[in-house]
Amino acid sequence: MFIKRIQIGLIHAAVAMTLVPINSTLNRVMIKELALSATLVALLASLPYLFSPIQVAIGSFSDRHPIWGLRRTPYILFGLLLCVIGVMTAPFAAFLMPINFWAGLALGILTFGAWGMGYNFASVSYFSLASEISGEKGRSRTIAVMFIIMIVSIILTSIGLGRMLVPYSDPILIRAFWVVGLLALLMGLIGLTGLEKRRQNEPAQFSEERYSLGTIFRTIRSNRQVVLFFWYLILMLAAILGQDILLEPFAAQAFGLPVEATTRITSIWGITFLLSLSVAGFLEGKVSKIVIAKVGAWGGILSFVMIAVSGLVPSLSLFYLGVILLGIATGLATVSNLSLMLDMVLPGSEGLYIGAWGMANAFSRLTGSLMSGVVRDITNNLAQNPIYGYVIVFGLEAIMLLVSLFLLRSINVNAFQKRASGVSSTMKTT
Repeated sequence: MFIKRIQIGLIHAAVAMTLVPINSTLNRVMIKELALSATLVALLASLPYLFSPIQVAIGSFSDRHPIWGLRRTPYILFGLLLCVIGVMTAPFAAFLMPINFWAGLALGILTFGAWGMGYNFASVSYFSLASEISGEKGRSRTIAVMFIIMIVSIILTSIGLGRMLVPYSDPILIRAFWVVGLLALLMGLIGLTGLEKRRQNEPAQFSEERYSLGTIFRTIRSNRQVVLFFWYLILMLAAILGQDILLEPFAAQAFGLPVEATTRITSIWGITFLLSLSVAGFLEGKVSKIVIAKVGAWGGILSFVMIAVSGLVPSLSLFYLGVILLGIATGLATVSNLSLMLDMVLPGSEGLYIGAWGMANAFSRLTGSLMSGVVRDITNNLAQNPIYGYVIVFGLEAIMLLVSLFLLRSINVNAFQKRASGVSSTMKTT
């Protein structure tokens, strides 16, 4: 089981690695060096998550349509290939926009769209596979291993990118993106090799189940706990992840940090995230997941306040302290909430429910990124000071975390299981 957890972790890390160059480097280059609108960058960064509803369809489709006896592997591989193609072509779209905006925009839509579709295919499939091979008692440990491997990979990717971008130039950036893409593909292939057992005699329940998309959404809406958890995830993740497209540009404009320095911010965040995983692992069984999630949310609130104030003072030391606390808070929130997510599934319908949680994850990135870009640009135009736009965004994200804490008080896994078991029989159609 340990080796399988490592393999799942490699797949999770491979997909995450393809996002690092886009979120930690290209967004800063597009906003600062290329002087593109933050709203435009947010729209492109959010475009992939418009495909998020397809996660439910992918999850339920893969539940009942194995390919060559494999229910998850082909979908993971297809998604990973699209992610790699997206990250390797993204710089070309960015550099084309100042020369030929419409051609660059069209290429950007294709590039970010490819990455987004790949993310949706891969993530719902490997989380479903992780749930299936771990069992209820081993899910938290699997999540911890997955995120330890992912964060280590993100740290190394960020450090490697920072070094490859010295001195910075457009050709060097393109080469660095290609290196990351190829390494991610290699890691993913290693993770997939022999991971899923081929099903020679598929049980009838998988070959006969038929989920229509409308039935899936009706089933989700029929469970109050599912609805609460869905909106809780959206608010919490939109706040935590909405800063992705702005943190590096903020550091560049508030403190004048060069490209290689802002790229390394991801590694600082990653190291503290990794430390918080160890804390979460130590607390497992001693402290409830709900309590850990609450601590993570309060830590996130404080971190956003510190980052916002650092831009007003200004204070680079306070900014880095905020980034460190953000990494710790994100780690605690991620492990606890993903563990809750895997608890809130029904055996035999993993793809259905994890597809819904994956859709919430993607939609939260969509709303968080759009909010960040639009609010930053509007405030900048009104105040004629870009720093104020960033400060307002970080403040809004702190408020969103407060609201998510209110929703978390009403979430109960036992109530979900009881209600979901009662309605699961209505999902089948012919």
